[in-house]
Amino acid sequence: MRLTCPICGPRDRREFYYQGDAVMLDRPGADAAPQIWADWLHLRDNPAGRTRDLWYHEAGCTAWLAVERDTVTHEIFAVELVERADAD
Repeated sequence: MRLTCPICGPRDRREFYYQGDAVMLDRPGADAAPQIWADWLHLRDNPAGRTRDLWYHEAGCTAWLAVERDTVTHEIFAVELVERADAD
């Protein structure tokens, strides 16, 4: 499988570290109940088909990417940079 990094261009997937579902970007608020935090941290789906995942370009530019792909066919639909919420 090859991913096209928006900064580095097409690369083999071995340059990247798979982090999991992009739902991790939807972090609960600081005042969220402990159960909300526990669910966010520990509960994960394992779907077959189209997903949106986080990948870290470990052997390249060190950017975080959101990758929309099919877990069955490995088709890549979109790759975008993940912007830091506190980048201002």
